[in-house]
This record gives sequence, C-alpha cells and structure tokens, in this order.
Amino acid sequence: MSRQKLLEMTRSLIEHGAADTMELADDVVSVPVSDYTDEARYELEKEKIFKRLPLMVAPSCELPEPGCYKAMDIAGIPVLVTRQKDGTAQAFLNSCTHRGNPVAQGSGKATRFTCGYHGWTFKNDGDLLAIASPKDFGTVDKALFCLKKFPTLERAGLIWATLDPDSQLDIESYLCGYDSLLEHFGFDDWHLFDQRTISGPNWKTAYDGYLDFYHLPVLHKDTFGADFFNRANFFAWGPHQRLSAPSKFVQKTGSDEQLDLTGMDEKDWPIDALLQGVWTIFPHISIASFYGGGGRGALISQLFPGKTVSESFTTQFYVMEHEPTDDAVRKGADEQFAFLETVVAEEDYETGKRQHKALQSGLMDKVWFGRNEGGGQIFHQWVDRLIKADDAELAEIFASQNQDDQLEAAE
Repeated sequence: MSRQKLLEMTRSLIEHGAADTMELADDVVSVPVSDYTDEARYELEKEKIFKRLPLMVAPSCELPEPGCYKAMDIAGIPVLVTRQKDGTAQAFLNSCTHRGNPVAQGSGKATRFTCGYHGWTFKNDGDLLAIASPKDFGTVDKALFCLKKFPTLERAGLIWATLDPDSQLDIESYLCGYDSLLEHFGFDDWHLFDQRTISGPNWKTAYDGYLDFYHLPVLHKDTFGADFFNRANFFAWGPHQRLSAPSKFVQKTGSDEQLDLTGMDEKDWPIDALLQGVWTIFPHISIASFYGGGGRGALISQLFPGKTVSESFTTQFYVMEHEPTDDAVRKGADEQFAFLETVVAEEDYETGKRQHKALQSGLMDKVWFGRNEGGGQIFHQWVDRLIKADDAELAEIFASQNQDDQLEAAE
C-alpha cells in the first residue's frame, strides 16, 4: 500500500510538471511576528511541543549494535538513548535516581553507567545494578530506583521518544502512517558516515527553510544555480510533510543524466525517484536525498530550540546506503557533506539569523506565506493547534487524524 502511495504522488508530480503547474494553497496567509520573537510563546512551544510530542532522537545507524549509547539535551531535559542487550532502543531520563546527576556524557559503547557523583551503577537497560557502600546507605528496593524510561519507538531506521514518561499519546498514532513511507529509504541498513552540529536562528525560522523551495534559486544561486527550480507540491500526513518539485524528470542515480519517467514502465521507476524531495517529520526533522561519494546518501537534519528564542541547534547526520570502501568514495562523501554545510549553515541559517534580528526590531507585525508556500502554512497551523491542545485533546487529535487517513485510503 505504501509503495502505491509513492507511485500516486509521483504521478501527480509528473502531471503538474507536464502542465507547468503546481498545487497552490487557498490563499496568502500571515503569521504574527510575535510567534517568532515572543519569549513567553517560545517557552510554551518548548513545553507543549518538544516536551510533549514524540521526537526523533537518533537514526538507528547512530546506535548500530547493543551497548551503543548517546547522551543529549533536549529543551533542558537530559536524555540518554541506548541500544540494549536485546537489540532494542530505549530512551531514559539521564539522571541518577539517587540525587539527579547525569549518569552518561557524550556517546560510545557501554554495558553499564556509573554516576560520577556517588557511584550508583545502572545497566544499559536502565536497571539499578548497585549502589556504593550499601551497608552504610541503607536498604533500598533496586526495582524502585531504575532510570526513568521515556516512551520509545524504533521504526523505519529512526528512533523516536516522548519526553513525558506518562504520555498517553501513542507514537505510532502520532506518525499517521508516515513511517510506512519512510521505510522505503531502507535506513535500517544504512551507514552513518559523519555528523556535526551547527547553530541556527529561532527554531521556526530555521524550519521554515526546510519547507520552502521558493528561495532555492535566489538564496542558493551560487551553490545550486540561479536557474534551479523553485516550485514544490506538498503532501501531508497529519503535521508531517513531503515536498517535491513537480516534474517528469529525475536525476539518474550516480550521474547528471535526467530520466524521463514518462518513458518508463512504472515498475521500473527507481526507488530514489519515488523518494525525491524533502521529507519532514514534525516538529524538527528534515530528510533530503543526495548522491555523493559513489552512492546514495541522505542528510537527516535534527533541529532543536536553543537557550533563547533567537537560537536553535541542528545536528546533521550524513547517512549512506553503503559504507564507503575506498578513498575515492570517502573523498566524494566528504565533499558532499561539506557542500551541504555551506548550503545550510552559511546560507540558510545565516540568512535566518539576520531575518530574526530584523523581526526583533518590533517594526513589523506580520510575515507572509504565499499560495506557493503551503508547507509553511501547514506547519504554523499545526504549531498553533498543538500548543492550544491539552493532553486529552492531543491524543484525540491524532486518533481522529488516523481515522480520517484510513477513510481516505479506503475511498
């Protein structure tokens, strides 16, 4: 069924490309500048979105085998993600149950974590293994002092966690079937070639750029070229979106040759042609496919709010279908990853920082999204909707969304 959906979207892109059209939103809409600059709004977004919704905490290939772990901070919450002995992934509150000190830093491989404050030791499945000087400390039920678990789901080669241990929002429901489409990338078996973290502007300013092809031939004229496409059709599953340029042509994997899909049988359409464009996972992930270093690759951008309303940070994971096997392939992949840093860090994010500074002047009250910027319109509508919803409403929203999607699929 999910492949049929990919084919359906590709047919739509081909039809619009042939007609020189694109799908347009109903109207031009405005977003208050205060949505980007107001500190109270920013704190509400962190509480209602980043501390309450499922977040993609790691690509599976970042934790490739049992014992692998990484510690991270998300909106002020210390998080520990581990690959357990049985191969499953689990996210925990990175906080010793004795006095709260983080039990792990950085990333690596470990079967246990020992708190650097008093020496309490935990297994990588979160169970309390031992406490220091137990005779002196007193008797405790170790089962009551395990690391606090966050709801965790691994699907489509990606690991999600909800930073609310008591969340009633099912992660699978939240994904609205989008994960079944992401499965076609095959990230389960991909290789993590490299990663880096870059600073950015306000998180929504940064995320707007991932949902916008309109700027490509202008902002990126020196990297992509002034004749680069600037149109995108948008496909949505709840708040998650894919955007792709309407065209019957796709670049042939590994070359500059353009394939005309209309001259091919649908069964022969290559999978990378069906997955072209940018796939976003609300509220903070962008996945874009590339070819570099002798094989298929993808840039997975993981965006989080920073310490202030003006800041964000993004970890970029460059994953490859196959691990490079020689120097020429590695060199090509390095060059591709360096190119993407220029595009995002030096062009997108530096522009976003200047943009945000101008908005903070207080002399504008609105920004605008055109009919050709439907992705941004959808994104801001979902931000507004979800920060206004209480916990019970949140679960109802996605239960209803899934029912609507199922009905649409049946029609």
